[in-house]
Order: sequence, then structure tokens, then C-alpha cells
Amino acid sequence: MPPINEDAYRPQSMPTGPRNVLRSNDSASLWNCTLSPGWSEEENEIFRKALMKFGIGNWAKIIESECLPGKTNAQMNLQLQRMLGQQSTAEFGGLHIDPLVIGEKNAKIQGPHIKRKNNCIVNTGGRPLREEIKARIAKNKELYEEPEEVWSKIELPKPQDKIFNNTLLNTINKTVLNAKKEELRRLQEELRRVQEEISLLKSNNVKEDELLSNMTLFSIEESEDLELPLVKKKSEVSVTRKKATNNDNSYHPTKHLSKTSFLQHRNDSLPKFSV
Repeated sequence: MPPINEDAYRPQSMPTGPRNVLRSNDSASLWNCTLSPGWSEEENEIFRKALMKFGIGNWAKIIESECLPGKTNAQMNLQLQRMLGQQSTAEFGGLHIDPLVIGEKNAKIQGPHIKRKNNCIVNTGGRPLREEIKARIAKNKELYEEPEEVWSKIELPKPQDKIFNNTLLNTINKTVLNAKKEELRRLQEELRRVQEEISLLKSNNVKEDELLSNMTLFSIEESEDLELPLVKKKSEVSVTRKKATNNDNSYHPTKHLSKTSFLQHRNDSLPKFSV
């Protein structure tokens, strides 16, 4: 089976371009799918207040405030374009303004030179220079930015179940931790029992080895004692045979017989058959 390339399964927000790149609008649960851009009226109003409080484009502060849980900076940027009624948001960067005021103004702009896409005015000219953007920001700040005493006092809602979720999470963590501790204690007890059984088996094996060695030694000594008389008898027989071999008269009884006597002796020793 060929190895699996885990990078190939990373979610991608665009079908083309650099691959295996995680983007801010990628979903953690869907591949190649952008999160739903749907916004409720309540979320839209919270987002409007968050823009006024933290400034246009300050997505990090909005996410840290947890006033819109689950929303990504890409979703907020698209919603900002809808609220402003224009595609370019650079000229409002960092300003504490009400985006609906700009949206109402842009909705009234008409003319042959105005082009819209998804109800948003798109830039048909060249890319503006940095100096032009700074000039527009300064002008919009003078015209539309809310006073600091107004936007600094804006209160954003918190998730109502945050405290409950934290309490529930702590309870679950404690329960899981206690269960893990109990499992660890049980495993340690089982390990101790197994080690004791292994030690007992080792000690029994040592005793059995000693017993077997003693029995083997005893059997060897006993066999030596039993075989000793037999060895003696064999040695005596061999000595006797040797003596008999050296004794010509006893070992060769027909050696000194004459030829006639020898033949007679041989005939006498042959079996007799009757006809």
C-alpha cells in the first residue's frame, strides 16, 4: 500500500494556486469549502458595534473579544464590504466609524461610471497609491469617525453560556483525570502482582534445579556403586583368560598330542549319525 500524504488532505479555500496552504477562511471540518457566510440580524448588529469599538479591519481584537464566536476574519471582511456597499475597505482602515452610514451613502450613488458587483461598488480605475489612501483615510476620519467618548463606552455581549461551559469543562476534566488516576492505580497493582508471580516462579525454578541436580548426582553415584562388582568380575575374567592364555597346557589341551591321537580325538568329538 503506498504511503498516505497527509498534506494532500489539508483544506484549501481555492482550487488553484499554491497548494497545501491553510487560509483563514478554511473550515476545520470541510475540505475545499469556505464557511457559510450567513449572518443573522443579531450578529450583524454585534459586528457593527465591534467595528465602531475596535476600528475597521481590526479583526484580531474582535476575535479576542469573543463577541462573535466562530466567525473568521475572511467572513468579517466580506460582511464589512456588504455593510459599506463597496469592495475596497482600505480608505477606512483603523477608523472607528459606523459602516452603515457609509453603506447608506454608497447606495445613493448612481451614474454610468459606477459599477457594482454583488451590490458593492468596485474600483474601475488603477490601483491607488499609498499617499492617496492616507489622504482618503484622513478625510473619512474627519467626516465619519465617532468621538472616542462614544466608541470607547460601547459594550459587546459575551457568550451567555461561557461560565457554564467553563464549569462543565472543568467538571469533565476532573472526572477524566480521576478515571485516569484510577486506571493507573489498577495497572500499577496488576504490575506488582505479576512481578511477585515472576519472582515466585524464579525461586521455584531454582529449587527444582537444585533438586534435579541432587537427584542426578545421587543416581550417578548409585550407578557407579552397582557397576563396580561387575567391573571387578570382568577384570577377574580377563585376568584369568590372560593367565590361561599364557598357560599352554590348560589353554591348548591337544597341542602335545601326536597326529594319530589328534585325529582320533577329533573323530571322537564329531557327532555320530546312524544310517
